[in-house]
Amino acid sequence: MSLFFHQQFVRVRAPLVEDRYHNKKRDWGNAERITITGVNIQPAGVPVRSEEDTDDRQTTVTAWNLQTPEGRDLDLLETDRIEVDGMTLEVEGKVGRWPDPFGPGVHHVEARLKEVD
Repeated sequence: MSLFFHQQFVRVRAPLVEDRYHNKKRDWGNAERITITGVNIQPAGVPVRSEEDTDDRQTTVTAWNLQTPEGRDLDLLETDRIEVDGMTLEVEGKVGRWPDPFGPGVHHVEARLKEVD
């Protein structure tokens, strides 16, 4: 195992359910949890964003980056959440699967994560 890719996280994937008004939403109470090892998760190195919501409460958004080692794909979707080091992070945007320049398959995977307090 590489010293750079030594972290693990729990991938949280919630099923899509329909409420009584026929709206689709994620059922986080019945989410599937799977531990994934051999990744690197680091602060994104960008300033923290602060936003004010409608309740006049300050919200802090912190960005993180997740990366897999060379040659490793990852079963991660933009609708998943990640639990790591006591934090729950949301996948922000599409998961980047970099193509292998020398053959078929994935070279590595990158994902932007966000923690909202």
